Amino acid sequence: MLSAYEWEAIYLSLKVSGVAVAFSLPLGILVAWILVRCNFPGKTLLDSIIHLPLVLPPVVVGYLLLISMGKRGFIGEWLYDWFGFSFTFSWRGAALASAVVAFPLMVRAIRLALEAVDRKLEQAARTLGATPLMVFFTITIPLSLPGIIVGTVLAFARSLGEFGATITFVSNIPGETQTIPLAMYTLIETPGAEVDAARLCIIAIILALVSLLISEWLTRWGKKRLGVA
Repeated sequence: MLSAYEWEAIYLSLKVSGVAVAFSLPLGILVAWILVRCNFPGKTLLDSIIHLPLVLPPVVVGYLLLISMGKRGFIGEWLYDWFGFSFTFSWRGAALASAVVAFPLMVRAIRLALEAVDRKLEQAARTLGATPLMVFFTITIPLSLPGIIVGTVLAFARSLGEFGATITFVSNIPGETQTIPLAMYTLIETPGAEVDAARLCIIAIILALVSLLISEWLTRWGKKRLGVA
């Protein structure tokens, strides 16, 4: 039987991951489209910056968020002074950290899907009078749907496992920023709580596995819907 402490960590993990993915998905699609369809000076640098969280230690990502988005950060201070909004020591900050760390996985999957779209179909739609926006929403997005689904679920699964950037940026606060990985860390450090830590470990594995299975099922559904074998 799970304790209230464990249920709280599970709920917070799902909430943080869901918000992180929901807010980063539109930007992920836009960035992937820009990287695939646009040529401009600095494109390689932009691509490198987007994928930087994949190779940086998560603690470094958390520190960069702290000095930029914290209450005294060069962006966070402006947000707090003008709107009274702060990411510091809140689940919103945990969602931001998760979104930043998972963003490269999302962009990469969507980018591969966009690269596989036949440009001739888009050009044919344009010759028939469709606007660029219509082509994007009626041709490009539907044909890229399997990749968008994969990117979304991978980002969600990565967000569920985020630890280093979160604890550095928003600390480990029960009921506010303490997701499953942070709760496990606390339990591991607590004498006699090994069983509780193992239980949360199993739950984390199950959630990640379910996410991957859902991703595979949705990908097959998307391909079937598009008539791809």
